[in-house]
Amino acid sequence: MADDDSAAPAARDTAADAGLDTSVPHSARVWNYWLGGNDNYAADREAGDRFLDVFPGMAQGARASRAFLARTVGYLAGEAGIRQFLDVGTGLPTVDNTHEVAQAVAPDARIVYVDNDPLVLLHARALLTSSPEGATSYVDADLRDPDRILSEAARTLDFSQPIGLMLMGILGHIADYDEARSIVRRLVEALPPGSYLTVNDGTNVFSDANAEAHREYNENSGGAPYIQRSPEELGAFFDGLEPVDPGLVSVTRWRPDPSPFGEPPEVDGFGAVGRKP
Repeated sequence: MADDDSAAPAARDTAADAGLDTSVPHSARVWNYWLGGNDNYAADREAGDRFLDVFPGMAQGARASRAFLARTVGYLAGEAGIRQFLDVGTGLPTVDNTHEVAQAVAPDARIVYVDNDPLVLLHARALLTSSPEGATSYVDADLRDPDRILSEAARTLDFSQPIGLMLMGILGHIADYDEARSIVRRLVEALPPGSYLTVNDGTNVFSDANAEAHREYNENSGGAPYIQRSPEELGAFFDGLEPVDPGLVSVTRWRPDPSPFGEPPEVDGFGAVGRKP
């Protein structure tokens, strides 16, 4: 691990311009580090390494979560026929971003990315370019302000037509469970029938080491805490929606790609897709 504060030039420039405190880890940049990216700083790498010291499986979980996004977006753009996506909590661009997967299936797909980190937004604007037939736009907003998200997204998306709402690894940052459920309800209420909700978040099912690593990160890193929840709590985000088979499962078990080695091992991240009737 590098011991300096190096990062990509665009990241350094944006940090300086926005006055970011790069001495404090940020979840999107730690996640980027676990995925093998370069858009992170020393504090992010140090926090990520401390987490991996306690729970080495987190890097595998990060990759499994990214693969879940690609499979669910592929399903929505393909079998479900969705042509609009609202991806809240975008994170730093990496492989198989929502617009890339969706527009590979449906070039006319329209995608709105939402995040409130200046570094994420800079990279999104620079790297997440749309196909000529479709559209990609970016909203600077916090998940805790769903009305702003919806208002800004309506500049690109037609809320009279079905939308795929993606909440990937973001709800754990809302510490109050009732508040998290209220935010999801507000966003889903604004979607027309035939829309879909996709959620992927960390659970506390399989690994005591994972729970301990999260506790240590939340208490000592200085970054925004992340709350693991039970599968039952995650399932409640889908109240009133029709579950898409196989329902809420470990993200590796949601329609995995065929393999001669059988089913993939489960990870602590759980995810599901639900349709609004």
